[in-house]
Amino acid sequence: MDTSSDISAPRPERRKQSRHLWFLNNTFDRINFDQTAERVAERPPGAAFRFVVTPNVDHLVRLQSEPGWVKRLYGDAWLTVCDSRILELLALLSGEKIDVTPGSDLTRHLFESVIRPEDTITIIGARQGTVSIITERYGLKDVRWYEPPMGLRHDLLAIEQCADFVEANPSRFVFFCVGSPQQEMIARACMRRGSCVGTGLCVGASLEFLAGSLRRAPVWMQRLRLEWLFRLLSEPGRLWRRYLVDGPKIMVLWWQWRKARARLHRLERQMRAGMPGKPGYGRGVQ
Repeated sequence: MDTSSDISAPRPERRKQSRHLWFLNNTFDRINFDQTAERVAERPPGAAFRFVVTPNVDHLVRLQSEPGWVKRLYGDAWLTVCDSRILELLALLSGEKIDVTPGSDLTRHLFESVIRPEDTITIIGARQGTVSIITERYGLKDVRWYEPPMGLRHDLLAIEQCADFVEANPSRFVFFCVGSPQQEMIARACMRRGSCVGTGLCVGASLEFLAGSLRRAPVWMQRLRLEWLFRLLSEPGRLWRRYLVDGPKIMVLWWQWRKARARLHRLERQMRAGMPGKPGYGRGVQ
């Protein structure tokens, strides 16, 4: 039985405003880093499987051209938190507030402050060397690692085999580190079984950063929203298209979203005032 505080028993302060924010055609939870970390940490071992997604600019741009079933992956998540300070800035420019919870920071917090040496941890993806470094660094006693094949997105059998591994290795936390949307596909497959347990975290390369296999941008670059530039300069051959071709498309998406929101607001005002041009709506009847 899931005795966690998932959604059924929210704390009073979590109901002061709408729980979700609709931004750039995606729903984000209105919680900050500390609240996210607390909610993840308070789920006990053996809790029914739920998963967390961390959309960034790359995710939202790609979602616009993905089929509907891929877009619905994010709707099945227990928590959706923003991984991008660029999205945070666009939200501010739109008069909205989105708190940033980078997947890499959340992952580090869990290993440093939440995960105990005796906790069972499952990792799907990442490299064997990375898993070994993390296991030794944090004194972990029970790490289950599964390396899926390449081409995971187009291999539904392989997706189910990943879910088989999660089901056969009950863990407190399951880290999905195979990129988007593959990691979200596996997480949803686990949830739909109804027999998997633990909290899944779709966190991409977070374990590589944690192990030092990949370098994160200095804190000052992160604060200036230049982490993307650091990554581009670190791996130009692999990431040039993501950051120089696909990434800027977020501005088009943002502009389209703003126009759609403005139309919706006009319609709402018209409905509150009455239908203009119709007798008895929005004006006195002569």
